[in-house]
Amino acid sequence: MTPLIVYSLFALVFGMVVGSFLNVCICRMPNNESIVSPPSHCPHCSYQIRWYDNIPLLSYLILRGKCRGCGAHISLQYPLVELLNGVLALFLFLRFGPTLAFATLFLLCSALVVITFIDIEHQIIPDEISLSGIVIGFVLSFFLKGHTWLNSLLGILLGGGSLLLVAYIYQRLTGKDGMGGGDIKLLAMMGAFLGWKAIPFIIFASSLIGSVVGISIMLLQKKDSKLAIPFGPYLAFGAVLYIFYGKPLIHWYLNLSGFLQG
Repeated sequence: MTPLIVYSLFALVFGMVVGSFLNVCICRMPNNESIVSPPSHCPHCSYQIRWYDNIPLLSYLILRGKCRGCGAHISLQYPLVELLNGVLALFLFLRFGPTLAFATLFLLCSALVVITFIDIEHQIIPDEISLSGIVIGFVLSFFLKGHTWLNSLLGILLGGGSLLLVAYIYQRLTGKDGMGGGDIKLLAMMGAFLGWKAIPFIIFASSLIGSVVGISIMLLQKKDSKLAIPFGPYLAFGAVLYIFYGKPLIHWYLNLSGFLQG
C-alpha cells in the first residue's frame, strides 16, 4: 500500500478510537459524571467492558449489538459516533494532511460531535466544552498559519454577539426566550477556531437547513411551530460544511449573485 493509503487508514482508525471516548462524554457529561472513572461498563448489568469488547465498530459487529454480560441491546449511537468521527478524521487528513490545522479542526469536529448528540437528546450544550473551546481556539490561533489571534477574537465577538443580539430582539418582541445561551457560546467557540469570516456562513447555512428540517418534521408529525428542535446540531453541521466547502460555496453564491444582478 502507498504511504497515503496507510496514513489515511491510520487517520480513520484514530478517529474511531477517539469516537469511542466521545461516547463516554456523550453519556456522562449531561449527568455531571466523571468521564475518567469508573471504567466503561454496561448501564444495565454494570458488566465492566473488556478491551476486546471495546474495539471501535468491530466489537459492536462481533457482539451483534448486545452486551456480553447480560445480552441487553447496545445503542446504535455507539458505532455511529465512532464511524462518524473516523470519517471526519479521514476527510480532514485528506484535506489538510499531517498539520497543526488538521489537529485543530479534528479537535473542533470531535467537540461538535459530542455537542450534537447531547443537544439532540438533552437540549443542552455543556459549558465544559463550549467555554473551554473558546479559550483553546483562541490560544491555537497564535500558532496556525493564516489564522491570526485578531481573526479569532473577532470570531468570538461576532459569533457570540450576533446570536446574543438575535436572542435579545426576539425576547423584547415576544417576551419569550428564543435562543439558548448554549447556542450563543457554541457559535463563539466556532468563531474562535474558524475566525469571523466563518460566522455569516454558519448562521445562514444552519438557519436554512434547520428551517427545512424543522418544517418537514412538523408537517410529517402534524404539529405546530411550538415543537422544540435544538439548534446546536444545525450550527455544528454549518461549521463542518464551512470547513470543507465554505469558500467554494461562498464564491459560487457571489458569482451567482453577480450573474443575477447583471
